[in-house]
Parts: sequence; C-alpha cells; structure tokens
Amino acid sequence: MDTDTYSSNIERCWNAIGIGGDRSCPELSTFTHCRNCPVYSTAGRHLLERVIPENYRHEWTELLAQKRAGTESKLLTSVEHSHVQSYVLPATETLAVVIFRLQREWLALPAQVFKETTSPSPIHTLPHRSNQILRGLMNIRGELQLCISLSNLLNLEVTDTPPEALSPIVYSRIVVVEKAGSTWVFAVDELYGVHRFHRDELRDAPNSLTSGTQTYAKGFFHWRSRSLSYLDDELLFTSLSKKVLQ
Repeated sequence: MDTDTYSSNIERCWNAIGIGGDRSCPELSTFTHCRNCPVYSTAGRHLLERVIPENYRHEWTELLAQKRAGTESKLLTSVEHSHVQSYVLPATETLAVVIFRLQREWLALPAQVFKETTSPSPIHTLPHRSNQILRGLMNIRGELQLCISLSNLLNLEVTDTPPEALSPIVYSRIVVVEKAGSTWVFAVDELYGVHRFHRDELRDAPNSLTSGTQTYAKGFFHWRSRSLSYLDDELLFTSLSKKVLQ
C-alpha cells in the first residue's frame, strides 16, 4: 500500500467533528482536545510506523537541496542590493503565549511560565489565610500547591452570561504556572493553547481595559477578531508573592 492510500484510510475525525471541525464529538467532554484522545494518538502512531515508499528519501533530498539553493541565491541577492543580513526572523522577535479565558476576558501569558494543565480538583482552604485571592491548596501530582483566583486579582467582573454564549466549547481547566521557583495554580474558564505572534503586533493597552487588567497588561494583540491582554508575568508573580505570602 502506498503512502497516499494509507494516509487516506486513517480516520480524520478531528477535522470533521473534533477541534478542527464542528466540535460535535461527544468525546470532547472527556478529553478536552483531540490530541488527548486515543484515536488521534493511534492515527499518529500509524503514520510514524508506515513503510517508507521507494525513492522517498531520494525525492526529499533533491527537494531540500533545491530549496536551499534557492534560499541562498535570494539571500545573496538581498545582501548585494539592500545589505539585509538574513531572511530568518530572529527568535527574539516572536512571542509565544498561552491564551485562556477568565469570565468575559481573553488573556495571554508567556508560554514558558506554564508548567502543566489538569482537570479541576477540590481546593483545601487554609484557616485564617484563605481570602479572595488565595483560595487554598490543591493537590497537583501528589504535591500541595497554592491555588489563587486570578479573576479576583485582576478585579474581573463576574458575568451572568451563559458560558455557551461566550464560546462554542467551554471546558474549565486548572493551570500550573512557575517562574523563578514560585509555583501558582489557578482555574481558567477556557484554555485555547499556545499562540505565536510577532513582537511588532503588540500594542499599548487601551484605557477601556478593566482596572486590574490594565495594571497587569504589557499590551494587547489581535487574535481571531478579538483583542487580548498580554499580561506581565514578572509583575504578576511579584504581586502574588506580596499579596499572598506576606
């Protein structure tokens, strides 16, 4: 069986009723995302284990050699005429963030501070310590971590709007963030995942932002016709240490 025939026989339900489709798959309530579903992982394993067709390596070697030759030619032409050093976008110019929703607000934090995500778990309150920001302790993989309310820290307005009216797919998740040895756990109403954008797309925070969001926002950027607040992780972690640990 050749590669095209083999690939066509692999079930691609994720593009029809999953995350890439109309999201009507009943398993989404269990797995949240197609990448967590055994059907998706089995399909990926089949692709990795399929037999390599004849001349496959030879064809790719020729193709990559042609692309490299073309890139080098363009680069030389660019340097000669405009003194541009390279077409490659420096990694420092690209921002990787994790996008999530709290109440009505879509927010983003640097991807590198996210340690893991998990399903909601019981919160164990701390006598005389729990408050509007510090919710208590949560068991994460056998370790008790401090659980906070990011919504209350940002002073986000509680909405009475049904979740279904805010997004077609709503699954609360618990996220674990870590920076410089400090670990915090908080709940989100919806978790999109990782998104990358150019640093030039970041704009100054508008005055229309809520007071808390405006305080902690480095700026905002556009995503799927929405304006998202890009939160300052340094300020966020510092504020949590002051408001909760002291």
